[in-house]
Amino acid sequence: MRLLLIGGGAREHALAWKLGKESVVEELICAPGNAGIEVATGRTVGKIGHVRCVPIDINDPAALLDLAAKESVDLTVVGPELPLSKGVADRFYDAGRQIFGPLQAAARLESSKAFAKEFMARYEIPTAAFHVCHSAEDAMGACRDFGFPVVIKADGLAAGKGVTVAEDKEAAEVAIREAMVEGRFGDAGLRLVVEECLIGTEVSFFVICDGHQGLAMPSAQDHKRVFDGDKGPNTGGMGAFAPSPFFPPTLANLVMTEIVTPALDGLRSEGTEYRGLLYVGLMLTTDGPKVIEFNVRFGDPEAQVVLPMVQADLAPVLLAAADGDLSGVNWKVCSDPHVGVVVASGGYPGSYDTGFVIDGLLEAGEVPGVMVFHAGSAMKDGVTVTSGGRVLTAVGRGATYREAIDVAYSAVAKISFPNKYHRTDIGHKALSGSIAMTSGHGE
Repeated sequence: MRLLLIGGGAREHALAWKLGKESVVEELICAPGNAGIEVATGRTVGKIGHVRCVPIDINDPAALLDLAAKESVDLTVVGPELPLSKGVADRFYDAGRQIFGPLQAAARLESSKAFAKEFMARYEIPTAAFHVCHSAEDAMGACRDFGFPVVIKADGLAAGKGVTVAEDKEAAEVAIREAMVEGRFGDAGLRLVVEECLIGTEVSFFVICDGHQGLAMPSAQDHKRVFDGDKGPNTGGMGAFAPSPFFPPTLANLVMTEIVTPALDGLRSEGTEYRGLLYVGLMLTTDGPKVIEFNVRFGDPEAQVVLPMVQADLAPVLLAAADGDLSGVNWKVCSDPHVGVVVASGGYPGSYDTGFVIDGLLEAGEVPGVMVFHAGSAMKDGVTVTSGGRVLTAVGRGATYREAIDVAYSAVAKISFPNKYHRTDIGHKALSGSIAMTSGHGE
């Protein structure tokens, strides 16, 4: 198989790492890829030929289709959500090319919070009570109706920063003003979804879908806040661990029955088969699991801890999903805990400096049980430098959560660059033995 992988973050590096070493993959083309993937360019990886990166604008569906045709790829795998929201899957399907990722109409589950909430209401999928607001006055009225704390979400895509858990009226007023008056999120903030604040444990649940059925992957738990103890502003994710000890198989089966299947059936009844990765962001409440959000792609940093747990070849499974029939695939995952720690630029998610040389990457990668996935890094004059907020994810595998945590942090300790920052408590929730209750919001 010849594969095209769209994207350039740590999620895509993890996908490239997994797909690139499978014997069924002849060649893996990453568009645009990143510095971590670039080091494999022109080199043999596992049993396959080679991996290479191609610079491209991933938000140009026509250019991506042209690249797939030029390279005669058998399957295109979409990493980030924005190309899907722009209809890249529609382009590929119209041209008769296989792609793992939902059509634009189905991608609205992520690109429009209002659509997702109204869709869940139509098909009685458990979620938080909500109100879609078209004005600042309407949004403040909804906040007063729900009481505080309350969750305020930008309707459109906001790079993981469009959600606020407002503890009081003043915080709500600031969030609403920034979104709807000051235009912090551009068009994404023209509408807001205000919803009740759910209390419980957040779990990320990934399902590979063929339009009719889903194949469950291991669960994970993300750490969204920038500081230890889940303090500070929301980020794209500061680390994750898998599997979640609070999400047993019985609960996974319940979610498949009450959430995933109704979602697939509902989309199909509305004329869209969902073929791709469905990310179900859950809150485990005292009333049962409820959907915080749907995403239409692998999460980041959850992908970095979940993908290494897949022991079967992933490429044939993704191709079967794109074909619309998962019934005959081989599927096997391990249960060993994996913990991923994001190494970030100091100042993230606010302003930060870049261009610093990253030392210790080779030493970190040589730690037994460690995988280092790149995100905000780049090659400059033959060395790897920082180029973004979330720079790397160091993933540790162990027989226990404690061992996986220690392995991950031993790798983090070997990596250095000016203004390096990371949380020190990633994975600790898995050690507590009791459910960690938080206020849920998603993104």
